[in-house]
Amino acid sequence: MAVYYGKTVQEAIENGLKEMNLTEDKAEIKVIEEPTKGFLGINAKKAKVEIEKKKTDGERAVEFLDGLFDLIGITAKCVLAEEDERVVINLIAEKSSSLIGYRGEVLDALQCLAGAVANTGREEYRRVVVDCEDYREKREETLVSLAQKLAAKAVRTGRKVTLEPMNPYERRILH
Repeated sequence: MAVYYGKTVQEAIENGLKEMNLTEDKAEIKVIEEPTKGFLGINAKKAKVEIEKKKTDGERAVEFLDGLFDLIGITAKCVLAEEDERVVINLIAEKSSSLIGYRGEVLDALQCLAGAVANTGREEYRRVVVDCEDYREKREETLVSLAQKLAAKAVRTGRKVTLEPMNPYERRILH
């Protein structure tokens, strides 16, 4: 965050954007003080603006998760791994089981919250994936092997096989 001055507000903004090498759509601009002419030039004040680079969707989600971990007392580090068509955030913690939870329930909740933060103010939805120690990949492998075993059992016995309740992502893997 930097403060810039100019004869007019627009001039102060232009000075700041030029110095920070940003465009107006990539910057958060806050007008702190409007210019005043004063009396006969006495007590004249320049325009004062504060300019800061806008955070990306992924950076906002990482910042939110860091703050959440501080509030609930979990020592974890968030790493923004990818931010193209989807946002991927990897969590690193000493006690990863507290971040993953039973069958990934805590991880799914964190992913839901991070997705809500990342998509705030956006018109089109961007998928956010929160992972911890490649849990999602390992869970997918487990589900695929379970599906193959249960399919073989269903064919062998000729009966329907019932599975435990799953979230949409896990059901998609099984199908």
